[in-house]
Amino acid sequence: MTDRPHKRRKPCALHQKKKDSSPRFGWISSNWSGYARTGTQNQYRRISAEWTVPYVLPTTRNTYSSAWIGIDGFENSSLIQTGTGHDWIQGKPSYYAWWEILPDAETIIPHPVSPGHRIRAVIAKLTCKTWCITLSNLTLGWTFRTIQYYSGPQSSAEWIVEAPTVGSSIASMARLTPVTFNMCRLNGQSPAFCASQKGIMVQGRSIVSIPGAPNRCKDGFTVRRNT
Repeated sequence: MTDRPHKRRKPCALHQKKKDSSPRFGWISSNWSGYARTGTQNQYRRISAEWTVPYVLPTTRNTYSSAWIGIDGFENSSLIQTGTGHDWIQGKPSYYAWWEILPDAETIIPHPVSPGHRIRAVIAKLTCKTWCITLSNLTLGWTFRTIQYYSGPQSSAEWIVEAPTVGSSIASMARLTPVTFNMCRLNGQSPAFCASQKGIMVQGRSIVSIPGAPNRCKDGFTVRRNT
């Protein structure tokens, strides 16, 4: 496996949305793209989704990306999350699974992940301060589970494709095939996604990643890299 530099995911780096911006999305970020739900404190206690690990396409420099679900991190600095990483490092692709609770950096899940594999992730509150993080590779048949302490506000929930932070800077977003999230659930129900919950990623002056409209059941969507 390709050596990976020290990486971490961060709360959403929001940009101010102009009043004349397109009504087809609700927020702009330099590190996130996808859908985010916001609510009141202690509102969100369980989140889940499935997605297929994308292919990383070659670039002339190192580029990075992650697909994940999480609770908190949107308009607050806490975050519990799990997902997959897909990077292009020193001329080679790198694929892996991970979990993370801010402010700590990612913990690698020691099981294989490859493009085309079907992933299912669940984050669920067990007690006042303990949570279960579960990530399964449905293609290979393995499941990873860990119980962790978490005391965030539980006031947002997300399904995201991210450009992670490498060192102290937000990385250049990897070139990916589309990532489709489906069977998304929040507190056991469909999130009922709508346009105001959708966010695009802008790096420099370019849109680099943008989610499409919700599917017919409003429990899934596809994020595309804008090449």
